[in-house]
Amino acid sequence: MITLFGNNEPPPSLLERLKKSVGKTRSEIAARVEGILAGDRRLDPEQLRRLENALLAADLGVRTTKEMLDAVRQAADQQPLHDAGQLRAALKKQLLGILSAVPAKSNGAPGDARPRVIFVVGVNGTGKTTTIGKLAHRLHEEGSTVMLCAGDTFRAAAVEQLAVWAGRTGSELIKQKPGADPAAVVYDGLMAARARGVDVVIVDTAGRLHTKSNLMQELEKMKRTAAKLVPGAPHDVLLVLDATTGQNGLSQAREFTATAGVTGIVLTKLDGTARGGIVIPIVRELGLPVSFVGTGETADDLVPFDAQTFVNSLFD
Repeated sequence: MITLFGNNEPPPSLLERLKKSVGKTRSEIAARVEGILAGDRRLDPEQLRRLENALLAADLGVRTTKEMLDAVRQAADQQPLHDAGQLRAALKKQLLGILSAVPAKSNGAPGDARPRVIFVVGVNGTGKTTTIGKLAHRLHEEGSTVMLCAGDTFRAAAVEQLAVWAGRTGSELIKQKPGADPAAVVYDGLMAARARGVDVVIVDTAGRLHTKSNLMQELEKMKRTAAKLVPGAPHDVLLVLDATTGQNGLSQAREFTATAGVTGIVLTKLDGTARGGIVIPIVRELGLPVSFVGTGETADDLVPFDAQTFVNSLFD
């Protein structure tokens, strides 16, 4: 049996992996919270201002930060907060309420629909191709057969990068020559997947700028092609966002949601930013769940998002 973690050591838990990846964000929130009520000080306007700065620095956004401060004030009115532990509990309760309010989404797939079709969208530089490779690896580990469909026919290295991941994960790859019609690639891929009994097809798409209407129209054509061949396809549309872009990522998510039918977010590079709080306004303002989080560079570093685990990793 192949071990993915060497030395026969058990793999790190989801909490451990998320905690490591949000270390910089945690320093913006938890470390400041610890100091706000140090020395048995009660919550006062100055302490609230410091808390507001901490939440904004972690990129929770103005609206979300205001809601959280209001909730903390209400909690303090009911029972005076005398220590950081009480304040931390009040913040965790509010964050968990926001994240848990949005259920997992999918466009749905009839029970006999095969393959399951996943479109992966997002602008260039977010880690889209790497995310596809990690997702393929995860699906293989779960026992599914996977086909990668190179729908990004414009970027010179896109197909080559996808081919590398196909080789690493044992996935089939469907591609055409550079500049080919992406919808034609989708057609070829789904026809091949149906003939070969493949479980899941992951479709790469061009790294569209969300302001380019013609590219969004092309994406719509790809989706229509998929729907003609597989009932309900695409069953999932995952938008890859770079956590280091902060509020710009929220703007991207808003535009893609309006035009691409996004069902979930994959947040990458969470380990490289102190602004991981962007998860909260994405979920709250767009009603979109975070499906996966990238926690590092290896094939295993894509973990399902769990609200309780994420909140705990920010404070514990």
